[in-house]
Amino acid sequence: MSNSSAPVGTVGERYWVLLIARAVPAAILALVITFAQDHSASLGHIGLGLFAIVSGAVLLAGNARMLVASAARTLFLAQGAVLVVGGIVSLATVGTGLPLLLFLVSALFAVTGVLELINGLRARGTSVLAREWIFVGGVSMLFAIAVLFIPVDYSQAITIPDKVVPNLTASTILVGALGAYTAIVAVYLVIAGLSLKWAQHPVDIDATTGTLGKA
Repeated sequence: MSNSSAPVGTVGERYWVLLIARAVPAAILALVITFAQDHSASLGHIGLGLFAIVSGAVLLAGNARMLVASAARTLFLAQGAVLVVGGIVSLATVGTGLPLLLFLVSALFAVTGVLELINGLRARGTSVLAREWIFVGGVSMLFAIAVLFIPVDYSQAITIPDKVVPNLTASTILVGALGAYTAIVAVYLVIAGLSLKWAQHPVDIDATTGTLGKA
């Protein structure tokens, strides 16, 4: 347990709030993409940029407050910084087309996925959040790898009787996949956050690892 003068127990028990907060921008982007008719690269740039900036800010603010000084907090702060920078780059390059968007999506989620996965693997056996970090980090890495296999010039005509349907393009696939990824992450983080909130055992922060464990 931490000997800090800060109310560590209270902070630990409120970590579920950070999980829910991370789910909000992911859920919003998933809904926007789901109901948007335009799945162009420009929408992808804007959606990715806003999602990354907000998510990064949440990680920076939340983990700076809720985790003690440790390797875990350092990695989460680095993850938040990467997201903010990546989001700014995405917004600054709206209109540059699909190739750059493919690169940004793959690079951004590969780096942040690795950082979160490392935290999860290091926290196994010592933190109730190890599973959540491993899941989100792993899904992010898999998504980043999958994006690499989307051909930039892909275009496939779709024929449906009595309906005019636009071609299935690489842009449509990428933006749709981004919406699916954020939907999965949002649902999982909400479940994880509520599970932590309703856990029968209180949680606290281990000052030696900066992670959460049973008090």
